[in-house]
This record gives sequence, structure tokens and C-alpha cells, in this order.
Amino acid sequence: MGTRNGTVVSEFILTGFSGLDQRLQLFLCPVLLLMYLTTVMGNAAIVFLVCVDNRLQTPMYYFIGNLAFLEIWFTSSTSIKLLVILSSGRKTISVSGCFAQSSFYFALGAVEFSLLVVMSFDRYVAICQPLRYAAIMKHQLCIQLVAAVWVMGFMFLIYRLVLLSKLTFCGLNKIQHFFGDNTPLFQLSCSDVTLLWKTDAFFILFIVLSSLCLTVASYTCIFFCILQMPAASARRKAFATCSSHLTTLAIVYGSCIALYAPSSGHVSLETNSIVALLNTVLYPFLNPFIYSLRNKAVMLKEGPEGSHDPCNSTAFPLTVMHF
Repeated sequence: MGTRNGTVVSEFILTGFSGLDQRLQLFLCPVLLLMYLTTVMGNAAIVFLVCVDNRLQTPMYYFIGNLAFLEIWFTSSTSIKLLVILSSGRKTISVSGCFAQSSFYFALGAVEFSLLVVMSFDRYVAICQPLRYAAIMKHQLCIQLVAAVWVMGFMFLIYRLVLLSKLTFCGLNKIQHFFGDNTPLFQLSCSDVTLLWKTDAFFILFIVLSSLCLTVASYTCIFFCILQMPAASARRKAFATCSSHLTTLAIVYGSCIALYAPSSGHVSLETNSIVALLNTVLYPFLNPFIYSLRNKAVMLKEGPEGSHDPCNSTAFPLTVMHF
């Protein structure tokens, strides 16, 4: 740990949203608390239903269950500390705690992007290869795909911890954010972070852009397949389902690119914090609604193996946003 004038940095001060009026902070705290509790309970309910209902033992619901489980931890990595800051005004966080928070945030984000690619692939098979769906999306393959995603996330977590452990800090300890994000954290370091910054930016952009390209490729094939469907009702149902999922992808990828694109360094602290709040709080909150297991989807019985209809919710699960 670096020093300056004999000062040892043992904790950081999170100054994100410190410019807000005190009354606004007091108003924001119960709103975020309600959203956080709703996020945890809603996603936990999805995980529970997927685990106990035999009719939901399909590949897509298996992936949705993993995504819901992920969202609980992803939003918890930043929301809990943010709620403590807003409610008690305690803005300090230990160096090790900041490193752990930052590492879990980025690692879970990498898992989320990878899981969205897997879900897009499942949709591609269900829509474009319906007669081969059961033969391709076997239970073993689903487990292997999910295991690979989580192992990759764990490796990224270790990489982040090793990267941050190489930083030294020389007295300055105010992080201009509500969590240990890259830019404000690296700016506090008195060591040369050029190589670390370029390496970290490369990995982040590689994960985001590669997953985006694969997702776009899957949906391009899906849209061409939908356009060839003879029944207008089938096309409308498929397009409605895809549009709601694409709304989710727009939130996730849009907020991430806005935060970590090369030009985002010129964005003000307030704007950056708001976009980060959208990414870490709003989307996990919306997830139970977007992927809600509506009664119609839950009660539908699965057809014979291999008879997956692209417009049947058991093969192409309903993700229509409803409030």
C-alpha cells in the first residue's frame, strides 16, 4: 500500500451522489430500498419456481433461473453499500472491501453478458431449428454452457483481484463514485496504471462487443426465420417476444457502452453515476417483470419431445413486459 507524507490509505471515501440535496437523498433511500427488496424477492421467486415446477424444466427457463440468481448478487454488490451511504451517511469502505466490490461487479457483469449470448443461442435453435431443438439443447449441454459461463466469471474475478492488488495508493482516498469503478479508482493510484488500464479496457470491451456481435447474429437469423413464417399471428407473437427481450438487451448494452466506451471519460460524474445506477439497480429490478413466469406460461404443458413449436412458450418462453 502506497504512502504520501506518512499517510497510509486503509479506506476509501465514496463521494457519489454527495452533491444531492439531503432531503433528496432521504427520499431516494426508501425508493432504492423498495426496488432492491423487490429485485431480490422477484428474482428469488423465479429461481424457486424454475427449481420446483417440473413443467418449467426446459432449457430456456433453466437459463432464466440462472440469470435471476445472477441478478440478486449483481445488484447486491453495489446496492447494499449505496443504501448504507444514503441512510447513515457512512461513505467509507475498506480498501479490501472496495477491491472485492469492484471485482464482483465486473465479474458478474461478464457472466451476465455471456449468459445473454447463451440465451440468444437457445432462442435461435428454438426458432430456426425447431425440429432439432430437443436433440441440440440437451440437459447436459445446458449444464455445460452455464458452467462455462460461471467458470469464466470466476476467472475474471481472480484476474480483477490480481490487477487491483498491483495498485499502490498515496494518500488520496476519495472515489468520485458510489462504488469502486475503474476510472475513479485508477485515478487515485500513484503507480503507473497505463498498462493496467489498457489491459482492463481491452478485456471489458472484448466481452461486451463479442457478446453483442454474437447476440446480434443470433437475432438476425431469428428475424429472417420469423419473416418466413406463414401465419401472421405466429409472426406477431414471435416479434412481440423478441421486442421485449431486445429492450432488455438495449438497457444492458446501452448502459455498459455508455459507461466504458473510450469517450465516456468526458462524461460528468453525475451523468456517469446515474447511468451506473441504471445498470446496477434498474435492470435487475425489471428482470422479474420482463422474465415473469405468467400463469399462461406456467400452466402450458409441454408437448412430446421434439415437437417444439417456435411460437409455443415452452419452446420460446414468453418474455413480454407487463406491469
